[in-house]
Amino acid sequence: MKMRYCKRCLQPDTRPNVVFDDEQICFACRYEESKATIDWEAREAELKAIADEAKAEAAKRGNIYDCVIGVSGGKDSTFQALYARDRLGLNPLLINCAPDEITEIGRHNLDNLSNQGFDIITIRPNPIVAKKLARKSFFERGNIIAASEYCLWASTYIMSVRFNIPLIIQGENAALTLGAAKNQEPTGNAFSVTQLDTLSQQKVEDFIDLSENITEKDLFFYKIPSVAEMQAMGTKAIFLQYYTKEWSQVTNADFAVARGLIGRQDDLHDLGRYRRYTALDCDMQIPNQLIKYLKFGFGYATDEICYDIREGRFSREEGLWYVNEYDGLCGQKYIDMACRYLSVTEEEFWETVDRFVNRDLFEKKDGKWVPRFTVGTDYDSEA
Repeated sequence: MKMRYCKRCLQPDTRPNVVFDDEQICFACRYEESKATIDWEAREAELKAIADEAKAEAAKRGNIYDCVIGVSGGKDSTFQALYARDRLGLNPLLINCAPDEITEIGRHNLDNLSNQGFDIITIRPNPIVAKKLARKSFFERGNIIAASEYCLWASTYIMSVRFNIPLIIQGENAALTLGAAKNQEPTGNAFSVTQLDTLSQQKVEDFIDLSENITEKDLFFYKIPSVAEMQAMGTKAIFLQYYTKEWSQVTNADFAVARGLIGRQDDLHDLGRYRRYTALDCDMQIPNQLIKYLKFGFGYATDEICYDIREGRFSREEGLWYVNEYDGLCGQKYIDMACRYLSVTEEEFWETVDRFVNRDLFEKKDGKWVPRFTVGTDYDSEA
């Protein structure tokens, strides 16, 4: 197995659906480069036209809400909600799909967003089903949160149909910001979420498990309505990031913190990342990043540093320290939480994780998985 790194950032080509060009530069870096030549005034004008059309369509339908936005209360959704209302003059209905066992920080941030002056509908999927699906995803896919991601995406689209709201506003297009553009179109069209790896690789119906009493009716909030059905209703779905020059992870965090967002206070080594304003509402994302690291050779610290390198906050060489210091780490308390939630012993947890470890990239020494590769340097397991 070969693992190549982008020559500009520290993105490895082991990321599912990532695109590298002939110069071994990832699509996300090329997109960041292209932003200097984008006519942002034209993009903003297009966005305002979309917003004006949504207002007119909502009035025609007799609907007080002209857009729907999925929110967690975190940095990106706080930016989305306030931008839609204060810059575009929209009246959004915010939809929160609450993760099972939402954190206290998550509750605070959602309340903080609501207190900015928004109507919020919170959906909490059946927690018994949610836990069964988490166990199924963990044992079958080595991913604790895969099933919950279906619900996070689907809930906004479902409520747009149910409330007859003409515009759906999502945050960022991963094809652009992560470079995962092999299958997802790098545009402002948010109906393309159906092309995401999680949603396209496994159908919702695959979660049906009669032996666990999981039936199709249990999965209503996990299934995105037909895109053709939504388009026939006259519904549009956009990625706000595509239209706004100021969108970035750091800018959104600064924007939200100034308006009351709070982050995690843990030792950063326990989080496996060096910024405190991601994965705030669900603790399961943290051990899940550890598993991702062992599968693909990168975790969330790599994602963070790639954003920072592209936006000029760090050089590629400076970024090596952050990845080596934080990537793939997970505090014991989060592993304990995962074991409790999944109803497994720690031994069972690691036995399952071990089945998904990429042994071309990792080897076990003194009972721990350690990388065979050097961060930032192309690697060939057969060399």
